[in-house]
Amino acid sequence: MGHAPKEFSPANIAVLTVSDTRTEENDTSGAFLVDALKSAGHHLADKKIVIDDKYQIRALVSAWIASEDVDAIVITGGTGFTARDTTPEAISVLFDKQVEGFGELFRHISYQEIGTSTIQSRALAGYANQTVIFALPGSTGACRTGWEGIIQQQLDATHRPCNFMPHLRNRLCQR
Repeated sequence: MGHAPKEFSPANIAVLTVSDTRTEENDTSGAFLVDALKSAGHHLADKKIVIDDKYQIRALVSAWIASEDVDAIVITGGTGFTARDTTPEAISVLFDKQVEGFGELFRHISYQEIGTSTIQSRALAGYANQTVIFALPGSTGACRTGWEGIIQQQLDATHRPCNFMPHLRNRLCQR
């Protein structure tokens, strides 16, 4: 027995740029994600820039996870290996479940573009309070890779055989 076709349903997505140097004027990665999610038909729930501080990152992501107005969070930055890169440490403790396949698939796709340098990416994803959280590297190219190669399909109810849309908070009451 096949699945009944689903229609596209927009998600409320928050975008977070983690950087000590980016501003709204030069945040090309955050701007790409905002444009991409809107072009795909989703709604921008919020957009912020925070410095590379795991407690500030954790506080903001926690607030979004608790918010009824946010279905998904996409983070750019802070996933590398410098002493200031703490996004994975900041958010992984918030996950109810980790989405191991996201980082694996991101690095697989990224390998085609940047070769073995992809091993320095600590891209990750998880699920908390019926909210999916994706963390990407800070480059605009990495954001494009993550959005076009994975996230856009996983936030589309028409993508088969499965996607995250039925598991998100605001989708539970729409079934």
